[in-house]
Amino acid sequence: MGRDTMLGHKLRRLRREQGRTQAQMASAIGISTSYLNLIENNRRAVTVPVLLKLVQAFDINLRSFTDDDEARLAGALVEVFSDSLLQEHTVNEADLRELAARLPDAGRAVLDLYRAYRSARDDAQTLAERLSDGRASGLEATAPPSEEVTDFIQEHTNHFPELEEAAERLWREAGLDHRNLHRGLVDHLAQIYAVEVEITAVEASRGAVRRFNPVTRKLQLSEVLPANSRDFQLAHQIGLLSCGKILDRLVAGTKLSTDDAEALCRVALANYFAGAVVLPYAPFLEAARALRYDIELLGQRFSAGFEQVCHRLTTLHRPGATGVPFHLLRVDIAGNISKRFSASGIHIARFGGGCPLWAAHAAFLTPGRIRTQVSRMPDGATYFCIARTVTKGGGGHHVPPSTYAVEVGCEIGHARELVYAHGISLDNGAAAVPIGVGCRMCERMDCRQRAFPPLQDRLNVDVNVRGLSAYASAEPEAAADG
Repeated sequence: MGRDTMLGHKLRRLRREQGRTQAQMASAIGISTSYLNLIENNRRAVTVPVLLKLVQAFDINLRSFTDDDEARLAGALVEVFSDSLLQEHTVNEADLRELAARLPDAGRAVLDLYRAYRSARDDAQTLAERLSDGRASGLEATAPPSEEVTDFIQEHTNHFPELEEAAERLWREAGLDHRNLHRGLVDHLAQIYAVEVEITAVEASRGAVRRFNPVTRKLQLSEVLPANSRDFQLAHQIGLLSCGKILDRLVAGTKLSTDDAEALCRVALANYFAGAVVLPYAPFLEAARALRYDIELLGQRFSAGFEQVCHRLTTLHRPGATGVPFHLLRVDIAGNISKRFSASGIHIARFGGGCPLWAAHAAFLTPGRIRTQVSRMPDGATYFCIARTVTKGGGGHHVPPSTYAVEVGCEIGHARELVYAHGISLDNGAAAVPIGVGCRMCERMDCRQRAFPPLQDRLNVDVNVRGLSAYASAEPEAAADG
């Protein structure tokens, strides 16, 4: 019986949200009350016919209902309980999986408390640093709103059907043509919204790559933007102007805690709309399959950058027309994760540093070249990953370009759909790179890259023996004969 078919806790939560008794729900989906009771207590699996009846009777999203969000929550809780603050509490991974499955709201409350703790701790550290420098001029918030927005996007599996439909409607109504998308977007802004587009010299842009004045109806785009980024920003502005009610409705349905988080969420959703315009769903999915997810060829065909294509690949979750379920992360040269999303099932570090053995970090060794990697997590789950550095242009000598590494990956079972897997021995377990979420959570003691000891294991340090790392013990010396 597969773990992903045991959905009793979700079914119980759905029933309670509907305000129904077990007898009422059982009647609605055509099963007995006793059988529903067994399902809710994970003593029977939810079969496909039962799932289909649930979809018909309660108008639920099948993908979101069966999506293993408990696994992501459990992974985040494991990361929280790997903090040294909690190392004396004997909570094992099985306990945390049980908490995520049976009491997900309590699990999320633990995450919120941990975020608040880290924020307070970081604020105290910031204050101490400012005081030591004689610059105690106030504290900056260190818990970024981007984390809340990232969670919101993950909860929606990075797929927003209303924005997809709005993008497709724009193509029809504006008569857009890929051969001259820029002109079509500019004309649409002028004819429908009376917005004039102006390419602005860098010295006049005052540090902005896009600036819209709602009074003068003038949209200024910086000359430093490449052509594909200009099209993206034009589509972004159309999204803000045409999808206001959709954005309001989506943001209103979130639990974002600050105005800044809500504003950032609107930006992220407008970016999603822009990606759906520049890389329209059906043609893009068709091309992705035909080209076997060749990211660079897709970029050339749709006049999009490497990161834009990678982002779009993570959004292809339309029922009946899905792409490969990818994860995505973006890191800077210091290892900070600035973007993360996972549809592949892999757990990406949320707090603290990630594992340095991920393909994204190795990409900095060969700038501009695509690197491939078969990656294996400690639990045996294996993934096929692609990573490459991307450079975002600056604004001349005083604003140098910035470089990041972008990684996308999928569960190994999907790897053969990707052109990058050609010639790679996907079934050779010995060739897989052993990775983890981060040192604190990883039990691999034979890792040369280990920066911290694992919290779940007691250190066994011998001053006379040096292992592969300062935290890895070596094999004991054999006893001498005689």
